[in-house]
Amino acid sequence: MTKAELVAIISKRTGVERQVVLATVEAFMEEVKGSLEKGENVHLRGFGSFVVKRRAQKTGRILARNTTIIIPAHDVPAFKPADTFVDKVKNRPVSQ
Repeated sequence: MTKAELVAIISKRTGVERQVVLATVEAFMEEVKGSLEKGENVHLRGFGSFVVKRRAQKTGRILARNTTIIIPAHDVPAFKPADTFVDKVKNRPVSQ
């Protein structure tokens, strides 16, 4: 599903104009990104959490040059779904 499809579905379901829904979805995404940039996690009960995970320093290789490099420790954004969300996905009927 794309953002445009999501906006269309929400607009149809709620009766709110597409432009208003699009602005709301964009604002939501900007707030989540802004919070994660500050190192703050975003928790949505029953859906999941957008969290910042710390990746440890590690050694990598550039195969083309046959050299070893150090990849420094860094933060990455991640999504951790809520247990109820995971259960619904695990127990959904499988389509053939």
